[in-house]
Amino acid sequence: MIGSEIEGDMVDREQLHRDGYALLRRAIPAEWLGELRASFDAGVKPSHRWPVPRGADWRHALVDLDSNVQAVCRLPQVLAVVGELIGERFFLSQVEGREPLLGGGLQKLHRDLSAHRSGDTVHALAYFDDYGPGNGATRIVPRSHRPAQGDPQFDFNDESRSVQLSGSAGDILVFDADLVHAGSLNSTGARRRSILICYFAEQLHASHLETAQLRNIRMNTADRFDPLEFALGG
Repeated sequence: MIGSEIEGDMVDREQLHRDGYALLRRAIPAEWLGELRASFDAGVKPSHRWPVPRGADWRHALVDLDSNVQAVCRLPQVLAVVGELIGERFFLSQVEGREPLLGGGLQKLHRDLSAHRSGDTVHALAYFDDYGPGNGATRIVPRSHRPAQGDPQFDFNDESRSVQLSGSAGDILVFDADLVHAGSLNSTGARRRSILICYFAEQLHASHLETAQLRNIRMNTADRFDPLEFALGG
């Protein structure tokens, strides 16, 4: 086990904040996966059908109105981890399907970045297929989200601290937006359907609405989640 890899519902708060992520093993009930894969495939749209063109080496799916996808975004275990990381009331801002194509998916290490303050943005990747080095699984650099004062600037070309994730359909990776991470090359062409979910601190809702149309967000984002309502095990 590396870092915050969690079987069941136990998440250690100190480790979560130290590492900047939690990998929730089999968080999605197995009986949901068939319908989730079907929803992904039905929602696939070519690049020109999005307001902003998407990368040609990825398959993108419009799924934010799908009830099964919304249920994944609202899994109590996921909301508990998100609430612990954000530390205040938050909302679900976006969800879309992503899958690296054969020969695609390779990204340079990067941060997605918080919006106004460190920790106000959290992402989650929910995997609908088994994932690993062969089909473009995510790489992360644990503990890279909060550099200590005096640390040298992170070298995004340095892969020495990166960890290649692998696991099973139903796993969900929840991580601070400032955590260094990247997609990997899908060298086999095996399917690696996932949804990328974004959660924002409540104070970011107005700015979120300003760009929602450009990001093809159709779902209602009025729901608010309070960290106090979700008990983080561990």
